Amino acid sequence: MLLFLLLTVGLLTGSVVLFMQFAPQFGAPPAGQHLEQLKKSQNYGSDQFKNLVTTEMNMSIGQMTGTMYQWLFEDNGKAPKKPLPTRLAEPHQEDHDSITQVTWFGHSAILLEIDGKNLLIDPMFGPAAAPVSFLSKRFPYQQAIDLENLPEIDAIIISHDHYDHLDYPSIRYLKDKTNHFFVPLGVGSHLKEWGVEVSKINELDWWESFSFEGLALVATPARHFSGRKFNDRNKTLWASWVICGNKHKIFFSGDGGYFNGFKEIGTKYGPFDFTMIECGQYNENWAAIHMMPEQSVQAHLDVQGKVMMPIHWGAFSLSLHSWKEPVERLLKKAGEENVTACFPIIGQPLDIESPPATANYWWVSHE
Repeated sequence: MLLFLLLTVGLLTGSVVLFMQFAPQFGAPPAGQHLEQLKKSQNYGSDQFKNLVTTEMNMSIGQMTGTMYQWLFEDNGKAPKKPLPTRLAEPHQEDHDSITQVTWFGHSAILLEIDGKNLLIDPMFGPAAAPVSFLSKRFPYQQAIDLENLPEIDAIIISHDHYDHLDYPSIRYLKDKTNHFFVPLGVGSHLKEWGVEVSKINELDWWESFSFEGLALVATPARHFSGRKFNDRNKTLWASWVICGNKHKIFFSGDGGYFNGFKEIGTKYGPFDFTMIECGQYNENWAAIHMMPEQSVQAHLDVQGKVMMPIHWGAFSLSLHSWKEPVERLLKKAGEENVTACFPIIGQPLDIESPPATANYWWVSHE
């Protein structure tokens, strides 16, 4: 019996190792000359990228045990009980050079139309925010998002390489439908592994900018981390993004804990006409890498935003709070701070110059 158990454990361990070694969704960390180039970044430490401020992510055994128990045995409304409403629009057929609008697809996946260009941000359209489907399934939607209905994409912007932002099946589908990828340092290694041509990939360090067909794209700091395996923590950089057009300036926070970097971004590039700021998947045990909703509002104020849209919710349950708690807390804080916040239905285009006068509480009827 002991021999049988040992063989079983050995086979399982070997299978996991082989799976992580060869399954394509894990991507590939930077290596060789690419890695040597990354090490020249002032944001690269002894063997990995680092945050601008001390950022601890280690939980005690007691915290880990308590979190696991809550995850397995306490529902707490972490997922909606019926499909979320959608209002998927057809691609623009007319000239839209004068339009600046955003379409939120749930979580942090966004289509930004600005100055006649279509930018797809963190295009996570896959069924699971994990390397295997049973770990974190997408919430059901009334209407599935059909990538065939996306307009022609001019560029894709990625904030970091976590599964809920950099999705293997989505990139595989989109890689031949766009000619430009803008990513933080090192993330290009995953894209190349998945068949994206090197000539399409533009890697940026924090505060580096790229002029793209009249738009200025700037990779700005965030307080987070990266990695797709057990052994590649922080081997690629993470970032927030500033997008400056002829008329409007947009801020996309990516993922991260609250830090004074938001004020620096606001000083250098604000004020912003529209901000898309993380709000969801938070917990006191990992507050250093994910903001609380009240901090999301403060981040919007720090970057000098005019109108904000909360993101990083409405698609996956990656924490212990109820699926709609983030926006309920944010809405309360926004009211206290006199901040204009908008909550479009999934797939509903939103003109940033004409945000709804009052909040659309579409989530209330979806327990």
